[in-house]
Amino acid sequence: MLKNSIIPYKIPILVVLAGIAIICGYQMLHLPLWGHRPLVFFSAVWAFIIIAVADKYSKLPQNGRFLGLATLSGILLGFGFPISPLTPLMFLGFVPLLMIEKEIADSREAPAKWEILKYSYHAFVVWNIIATYWVANASSFAASFIAIWLNSFFMSIPFVLFHQTRKVMPRNFMYIAFIANWLSWEYLHLRWEISWPWLTLGNSFAQYPSWVQWYEYTGVFGGSLWILLANVLIFRWIVNPLWQEKSKVSRIHILKIGALIVLPIIGSLWRFSTYESEGKAVEVVVVQPNFEPHYQKFKVSKFVQLDQFLTLSRSKLTQQTEYLVFPETSFDRIDKDRMNRLQVFEKLQALINEYPKLKLVMGVDAYQIFRKEVPERRSMRQQKDTKTGEIFNWEAYNAAVQLESGNKEIQFYKKGRFVPGAEIFPYPNFFFFVTPIVNQLGGTVAGLGTQEKRIPFSSETGKVGAAICYESVYGEFFNGYVRNGANAIFIITNDGWWDDTPGYQQHLKFASLRAIETRKGIARSANTGTSAFISQKGEILQGTNYEEAAAIRGNLQFNDTKTFYVQWGDMIGRIAIYIFVLLLLNTFVKGKLKKQD
Repeated sequence: MLKNSIIPYKIPILVVLAGIAIICGYQMLHLPLWGHRPLVFFSAVWAFIIIAVADKYSKLPQNGRFLGLATLSGILLGFGFPISPLTPLMFLGFVPLLMIEKEIADSREAPAKWEILKYSYHAFVVWNIIATYWVANASSFAASFIAIWLNSFFMSIPFVLFHQTRKVMPRNFMYIAFIANWLSWEYLHLRWEISWPWLTLGNSFAQYPSWVQWYEYTGVFGGSLWILLANVLIFRWIVNPLWQEKSKVSRIHILKIGALIVLPIIGSLWRFSTYESEGKAVEVVVVQPNFEPHYQKFKVSKFVQLDQFLTLSRSKLTQQTEYLVFPETSFDRIDKDRMNRLQVFEKLQALINEYPKLKLVMGVDAYQIFRKEVPERRSMRQQKDTKTGEIFNWEAYNAAVQLESGNKEIQFYKKGRFVPGAEIFPYPNFFFFVTPIVNQLGGTVAGLGTQEKRIPFSSETGKVGAAICYESVYGEFFNGYVRNGANAIFIITNDGWWDDTPGYQQHLKFASLRAIETRKGIARSANTGTSAFISQKGEILQGTNYEEAAAIRGNLQFNDTKTFYVQWGDMIGRIAIYIFVLLLLNTFVKGKLKKQD
């Protein structure tokens, strides 16, 4: 059996992989924080599965080679993603998959969607494991199921649809379907409840923001389009036999590839070197309190945490400071209707009143109780008062507030983009059968309360948008703050959930892209991870270290600029949707006509 296996020494390899997975899994069960262990565990488990079934993965005679090519695609895409410095690998990442698809399409009369699904799913699992294994640190395997295994399936769908449509497409247009399908999927993936847009292709260039200063016009979809075009051109050059003959056609094709990759970078580097931040300078202090979220943050007394905040704040505040920024959920279990009367808020207000220009923007885990009838909504929960027996409604929020010197009015903003599984149970009406299990485990399918618009906080200084954690991954959504008048953006987050892994670093780098898209300065406050200032051209300034209690002071330029991208949003995604629908209709009509013939 071993002689006929496509993988030599299969049994010893499986034994080694099983040993690695067992040892790593055992460590994860007994350690409070996992760090990079999920990468080893997931890689070993998936490699074990693939090698175990490799001989029967597909009946195609090229099965072994196709598995190798699919693995290569996943590795290229994984190592091309931040925080790896090998970003140019993204221009090649899809090429092996496209080679598999072409060979299968050329060898069969009818589409082989299941074969394409198998190989593309394997490639995308490899990519997702390499780039986002750290998600498991947040909430064990529940988050990783959505972010890795389910997300890989979603990624496979546009690739399978491309394979389905190519047979009825003219030769020179068939790869437009691949590009349109992928961009359409990225666009739609931003707009549903199982949204996990972390691996949007355009996010790859967060590693080198100086390469994509033109995101102020296109947003990250411009980067996704750039990567897809480069992959198609390189693929067509590789499969074209003329390249072996060093023909004029081949040389022109190579020049096209070089121009497509190099010219946008040159133009961007010029823009990066000549761009100057616009607007009036405003002094801002950012605090990073450094409370470990799994075992410390929500167990330490509010007043112990308050002392840390006050000490760090006083170390940097001056009479010229206009904003003080604390991270996401700085304080929890806050009654929205009684904030002014809470002792923590009274002490914070006393600090702010010492500085005549000062405003404090911070995150809170809050709730609101409704004693009267209110319109029914999904996030509303019911509870019985143990003392009076009264049934009342209440709602939970991941929110931000602004306190102002000499002003008792507290401005309140509710987070609008939620992490699937952790903050929202996707489509509870569809997955109704899971509700009893969730309730039994002490959870809820209600989710959090939100608001429709991105309303910035206002003061005499200007307007600031308070983007809470996950919201900063959504370009067009993030634009809502600026469209509603924000002159600068504060990102408040709690990146310690992912331990000291690439997760918090990727999240930080994505903020650089938001700064370029909007040309707004950003102050980023993390509970732990990296707090920093980010210039309007995406430079990360004064970045703090992981597991460091710190405060930093800097200037942000407040301006009224509204970039082309702020005004028009993800136009590339919307155009892709239009093309995708046309191609789908074309496939459907031609398929019907073919059956009639």
